[in-house]
Amino acid sequence: MTKYGMVGIGGFLGAIARFWLGGYIGNKLGARFPYGTFVINCTGCFLIGLILTVFAERTHWSANWRYLIAVGFIGAYTTFSTFGYETLRSIQDGEMLMASLNVGLSVVVGLIGVWLGMITGRILG
Repeated sequence: MTKYGMVGIGGFLGAIARFWLGGYIGNKLGARFPYGTFVINCTGCFLIGLILTVFAERTHWSANWRYLIAVGFIGAYTTFSTFGYETLRSIQDGEMLMASLNVGLSVVVGLIGVWLGMITGRILG
């Protein structure tokens, strides 16, 4: 049960951080380009690479830290970081086809999903 609590606490904090930072950056730089989302996605990618590497090399740390920070906080802060980490791991493992499929399908299917969601929202609205 502890791991669920850790994920929940981290998720709460990550969501708050995303909301605050995205709004702050958007207010400072404007909304013409999604600067807030861009910064959040890029910093999340850096953080997940850093944290998972540290945890992998320092195995004496409790798994609860991974649940709190990597799964909870960074997961709520941005899921793009997980996408980046998993894609890079595929590349490092020599799985270029899998990495390419992950990138291509995630972008295309993600955009189609947003489009279909918008259409559905308009129909229901």
